[in-house]
Amino acid sequence: MSANTDENFTWSDRFVLGHGGMDATHREFVDLVGAMLSASDSELSRLLDAFADHAERHFDEEREWMLSTDFPAAECHIDEHKAVLASVHEVQVLLAGGGHEATCRALARELSRWFPGHADYMDASLAQWLVKKRMGGIPVVLRRAKRADQPSTSI
Repeated sequence: MSANTDENFTWSDRFVLGHGGMDATHREFVDLVGAMLSASDSELSRLLDAFADHAERHFDEEREWMLSTDFPAAECHIDEHKAVLASVHEVQVLLAGGGHEATCRALARELSRWFPGHADYMDASLAQWLVKKRMGGIPVVLRRAKRADQPSTSI
């Protein structure tokens, strides 16, 4: 898996997991991180606050899904979310104190690197678990084939 270019973190169907609610939340995650990566310094604080609000709702929703369905890997998944939120809140405090735009951008870069692996391993297994619990089988996910004339967006 290759790394994202810093300012080119955008949604693609490569992130689709087959659970509608989770996919919609993940799209918002990607959109907010992408916005932070390309934002002006004056926009960073507002975008980081919006991302923090999103992440809290996002992670609470997944936590509730895991606990209400006895997801086997819940503790590890929840702990990873807690670590991400701790970093986000730490950067919010630094940014509110003035300066630290570079730190905020570094956080956004790390989030763009962290998310694909987290989604591929932790969230994909949760999505499969949830769909299997509800429908009796795992989701089938269809992805568009990449055309030769499309720019590379692999991560």
